[in-house]
Parts: sequence; structure tokens; C-alpha cells
Amino acid sequence: MGLKERYYSTLVVSASESFNATISELLPEAHCSPVHMVSSISEAKRSIAEREYDFVFINAPLPDEYGVRFSIDVSAIKSSVTVLLVRSDIFAETLDRVTEHGVFVLSKPTSRQMLIHALEWMTSAREKIRMHQSKTQTLEEKMEIIRLVNRAKLLLISEMHMDEAQAHRYIEKQAMDRCVSRKVIAEEIIRTYTSTQG
Repeated sequence: MGLKERYYSTLVVSASESFNATISELLPEAHCSPVHMVSSISEAKRSIAEREYDFVFINAPLPDEYGVRFSIDVSAIKSSVTVLLVRSDIFAETLDRVTEHGVFVLSKPTSRQMLIHALEWMTSAREKIRMHQSKTQTLEEKMEIIRLVNRAKLLLISEMHMDEAQAHRYIEKQAMDRCVSRKVIAEEIIRTYTSTQG
């Protein structure tokens, strides 16, 4: 799926009607859907508990909290990309606090063009996260197959009195002859011998 067809779930945490109006105009152009808007950190926490968001905009301060701690917490959620908007007089201090946590910071007042750039950065960061998650998942799947095959080999060694090389060849040959994966063969061996042991 190309970027033009991809949609990004978005949470906007802001008590400012003017900011909300501006960001609402920009988000559809960036393929953000659904867009959920809340006006406090407590509402935002409830939203985050209910679902994951690709993008989170936090327009500080909020009525119940400033938003810095929340931005750090949200960035700890691996799939979310967070932008925190703060007053220019505390921009440098905020940047120091949140950068190591992966939070993007924008100084207010900000321009429409800067928000468009922020969306571009967020899209790039989200796609990098997506790619990393895909690689991690693939690695985990490979590790799971290795674990299953090794367990099946041990069962063949103990139940069929094969040596390790014979067990390995047996699994490989069965997979090739039947045009199935080694995982399928390993799972069948495990089911066969663990059910007879039980």
C-alpha cells in the first residue's frame, strides 16, 4: 500500500478552538482518519486506553495538566508519533525534556506551513516505526519456527531414536515432499508425540 492510500488514526488534544479549526482543515489532506479531538489530558488518556493512534497532537497547556508528561508517556507507545506544541518562551526547556523520548516539539504561535511540515515528519517517523515493527515481527516468527523445529527434532530423537542430523533431514524432506512449511511438519510431530505421551 502506497503512502497516498494509507490512513493515519489521529488524536488531537487541545482546548483551543482556533487550533482545532486549523488542524481540522489540514488533517484530511494528510489522509488522517479517524480524527478524534479531546480538550483535556484525562479525556486523552481514556482515548489512548481504548485504541492506538498513529499521530497524537498535544497543544499545551491543557486545563488539567500541561501535557509534557503525557507526551512522554504517549511516545512510549511504540506505534504513536507525538507532537507537542508549547509557547516559544519554554520551547528550549521543553525540547530538552522530551527529545530523548522521541517527542517532536513545535513552538507557538506556529504557522499553517509548519503544521504541514510536522505532518510530513510524523508520516516519515510512523512509516519507519511500521517498517521496524514488520522486521521485528518477521524475526519473532523466524525464532518461533526455530523453536518449534527444535522441539520436533527432540521428540523425533527421543521417540523415533533418530540422531539430530536424521531428525533434521526428516523434517526437511517431509516439508519438501508435501509442499508445506517446516513449521507445519514440526507442529504435526509435536501434536503426534505429545498426545501419545499424555
